[in-house]
Amino acid sequence: MEIKDICCIGAGYVGGPTMAVIALKCPHINVTVVDANRDKIKAWNGPLDDLPVFEPGLAEIVEKVRGINLFFSSDISGNIEKAEMIFMAVNTPTKTEGEGAGMAADLQFIEACARDIAKYSKSDKIVIEKSTLPVRTAEKIKEILLSENKIAHFEILSNPEFLAEGTAIQDLFKSDRVLIGGDYTESGQKAVKLLVNIYARWIPKEKILTTNVWSSELAKLASNAMLAQRVSSINSLSALCEKTGADISELSEAIGMDQRIGSKFLKASVGFGGSCFQKDILNLVYLCEFYGLGEVAKYWHQVVKINDYQKERFAQKVIDHFDGDLTGKKIGILGWAFKANTNDSRESAAIKVSEILYKSGAYLSIYDPKVQKRTIVNDIENLWEANNYLKENRIDVVEKLSDILHLNTFVILTEWEEFKQINIDESKVIFDGRNINQNKNKFSIGK
Repeated sequence: MEIKDICCIGAGYVGGPTMAVIALKCPHINVTVVDANRDKIKAWNGPLDDLPVFEPGLAEIVEKVRGINLFFSSDISGNIEKAEMIFMAVNTPTKTEGEGAGMAADLQFIEACARDIAKYSKSDKIVIEKSTLPVRTAEKIKEILLSENKIAHFEILSNPEFLAEGTAIQDLFKSDRVLIGGDYTESGQKAVKLLVNIYARWIPKEKILTTNVWSSELAKLASNAMLAQRVSSINSLSALCEKTGADISELSEAIGMDQRIGSKFLKASVGFGGSCFQKDILNLVYLCEFYGLGEVAKYWHQVVKINDYQKERFAQKVIDHFDGDLTGKKIGILGWAFKANTNDSRESAAIKVSEILYKSGAYLSIYDPKVQKRTIVNDIENLWEANNYLKENRIDVVEKLSDILHLNTFVILTEWEEFKQINIDESKVIFDGRNINQNKNKFSIGK
């Protein structure tokens, strides 16, 4: 048996790029990405320079396969019905209310997915968890499928994504590993093999790791927690460097040369952001607490607390430079995305730092080359503690870098390449979140 039709539920940062690459590498498979958000589907079918997700190389792939064997549709029922393999790539945000609020993953969209699959399936399906999920979520999915569909047989696999935004296409082409978790039953292993065969068309088989479902589910949370831990560790040391006169860049280099540690994720910054790290660590904290592992929960929770501390500490450096009063000061915010080469601003350090500066009296001019103005406005309205800031006329979102360069004070919060190429007069004051331990108050970006 060979898979001929794939349906992916969820047209976001995971579903879109992943399915585009599968379609490119498996031209014999029809791949359809479905989503209840019709505007998002319309955008995926629209101009290539305005796709909902910005990833270097993604538009070129979509151009090659869209309409040939890659399709974007709002017909959820029809595409579930005809698919043999269904990926679930919907959002799993942190719960905002109820048991586990503020830490546990909100599984409402995953559960809705499972109910749709049960409702519209008239033949056997391989259902694949692509979203980041708490360990043992497959149990709940299987429970929904078995209770609401008595016709089809379902195999549940875990296939977590390990994509870094900004390098997602490269990560998909040359994955460190592809992880596939399935039941150790005959039918479970047949399902695992079918998914292995898809990835094996471009990923070396030695990089495809098969495990049980629970190991695969937990591996994604654990991987993100370990990476975030490194970021928070080096950021905590940047505070000590500033107190002692040590240079965090030199310290990072020295630590990274130890082969047991390595150099990756040892660059001090204003803090990590994105849709995964904080959400996944808090999920891990909740799981540890749920299973009675209080000390383990406290250990991992501290990683998030250090990250919040780093954002607040960086903002305080700006405030202290102006003797504690930013009233009337005009500050340029360079970068709103949580990192370069993405238009994703979720959990971006820029959101928190800008809010602190604004509350201290500053006027803000914000520029990001890829994050759209409406996204920045939505972030301010929805994520700042009060939503009347935009009415005070102290925030301006500009569309060109040249519109901001007349200001005298800048805060760099995203490592976009174009920020490295401009030269700003040394009379300007630069607070560089990419180099938080910078000892000079004034320097040229171009240096």
